[in-house]
Amino acid sequence: MNKGTRAGTTSAPRPAHDHLHQKSRNLSNVHPATVNSSGTCYMPPWITPYFIGVGGTSGSGKTSIAAKIVSSINTPWTVLISLDNFYKPLNQEERDQAFKNDYDFDQPEALDLDLAYECLRALKEGKKAVMPVYSFIHHNRVPDKNITVYGASVVVIEGIYALHDKRITDLMDLKVYVDADLDICLARRLSRDIISRGRDLSSCLQQWERFVKPNADKFVKPTMKNADAILPSMSDNSIATKMLINHIQSKLQHKSQNHINELIRLGHESVPLHALHNIHQLPPTNQVRSLQTMILNNNLSRDGFVFYFDRIATILVSNALDNIAATVSETEVITTSGYKVDTPLVVNFDKVTAINIVRSGDCFMRSLRKTIPNIAIGKLLIQSDSQTGEPQLHCEFLPSNIHENFEQVLLMDAQIISGAAIIMAIQVLVDHGVELSNIKVIAYLATEVGIRRIINAFTDKVSIYTGEIISEKAMQENKCNWARVRFIDSRYFGCD
Repeated sequence: MNKGTRAGTTSAPRPAHDHLHQKSRNLSNVHPATVNSSGTCYMPPWITPYFIGVGGTSGSGKTSIAAKIVSSINTPWTVLISLDNFYKPLNQEERDQAFKNDYDFDQPEALDLDLAYECLRALKEGKKAVMPVYSFIHHNRVPDKNITVYGASVVVIEGIYALHDKRITDLMDLKVYVDADLDICLARRLSRDIISRGRDLSSCLQQWERFVKPNADKFVKPTMKNADAILPSMSDNSIATKMLINHIQSKLQHKSQNHINELIRLGHESVPLHALHNIHQLPPTNQVRSLQTMILNNNLSRDGFVFYFDRIATILVSNALDNIAATVSETEVITTSGYKVDTPLVVNFDKVTAINIVRSGDCFMRSLRKTIPNIAIGKLLIQSDSQTGEPQLHCEFLPSNIHENFEQVLLMDAQIISGAAIIMAIQVLVDHGVELSNIKVIAYLATEVGIRRIINAFTDKVSIYTGEIISEKAMQENKCNWARVRFIDSRYFGCD
């Protein structure tokens, strides 16, 4: 499911947002966050999405205003939801009336506001929502077609009754009413229905006089009193619209800063990493140390870099699978010499899946395929905002029923610097029903502050497997500034 407008990745090495490291140095006295119902201390931006409601009479221009808000705030992941999709399905008699323009679509009862509320409440709570698609040509919902939305940071709700139901307006952070003279609304509606919906003039006028205008006066215009802002549709409203958008942007900037501060706070020091049972670092054997040296060698060819990284990545993946559940084989195992194996153990690798954070996690593809050839692979695209450093979820492709079909979920990322992307990725998995104890983070290189943020965010329930951990002391003394730069994926894929 596509999550936003940007799908590209940065090709050159990307410096980590140093302000996340710098600010975390004086946070040793900060108390841990409150644990929420999912057992985590982290609240991603889609847990508290910003809701904007845009209402007004039919033909008032509310759809244009809503679209302008979406394009102007330029915030992934922003969702525009039309309440038109929530018209109730019609029976055959009602459909016959609709084709004769005898059915009243403009009364509040024509909309399934109960379903609309349930979907919007799910989004407000950071959950996935599945919404119907309505066809005005066939006067019914489109069978077997739905709109699935997950991970929305901003939700814009548009419709004539967007401000009608108190349950829905209570979810909104900002309520806007677009006001227009009904004669102007009629002209716009005629243009839309005749050109876009294939209606004839006489039927449109009949529907306007019988249903649209009376309901606008009786039900829609009174919702104006529920609005926080009223925009005139006909006069020059550019200044008012700009002020409204500036207000929204300031609220979103404040929300973004709070998210960054939360990530910084999670980096406070608690106990030494070596005392934590869920942190697993490769022992510094001669083989491991030599591989690490080769990977850091700037003069190494790309082919050599890929070869040595694949070797150490395979070791990491194998270590993460050492404690995988095994059962006694029900099938008798006989050796080539004819001897029977006592209590033969088997492992069901089909219960293991890997989720790669694009593109850094994709460096593990070869090692994953060598270890488990048929492993199911998922993808998450998480990128940091170039201005604020806030991590943003752009898209997610996960195996179906991941929480039921898999007992171990390997979350792959070549480098953990600030820890923000991994934290957001874990939250995505939690939102899809994956138990924290079933998640194993695998990263070749990690900073101490990044790891601390992860374990503080998820109360030590997530296991982390890494090849090397760069201490916070080394980072503060500028001995390992190279660890602040995301270089592994760039070298692995030849994108320097």
